[in-house]
Amino acid sequence: MPVVYTAVATATGEGRSGRTRSSDGLVDLDLAVPEEMGGPGGGANPEQLFAAGYAACFHSALKAVARERKASFTDSAVTAEVGIGPDGAGGFGLEVTLHVELGGIEQAAAEQLVEAAHRVCPYSNATRGNVPVTLETVTA
Repeated sequence: MPVVYTAVATATGEGRSGRTRSSDGLVDLDLAVPEEMGGPGGGANPEQLFAAGYAACFHSALKAVARERKASFTDSAVTAEVGIGPDGAGGFGLEVTLHVELGGIEQAAAEQLVEAAHRVCPYSNATRGNVPVTLETVTA
């Protein structure tokens, strides 16, 4: 695969509590373990960053698929929910639900676009077979 862009970020501090910063400085966040996991909260966490990245990437894939198919919709939003919990083998695992909202399009057509986006989205391709991903499509 010829790489056309490489994102670089560095995390420092005490593991999940510390700081992360991208090489260009556009991402610069304090990190903290969420209260629900026994931490202090008050900072971003890797699951939030993964959710933000997946939502943005999937939305971009959805728009690209729609352009390619000459399909149109009026409004769109992708919300990613990333859950984390014990995997039963001493580690932790993730699960993802992608909520996709599209306006001005029939439900069946919207679901076809979402499925197609799921086949081309780099995050979907990276998680396939490793992380359960649920797709939920809603039209308005």
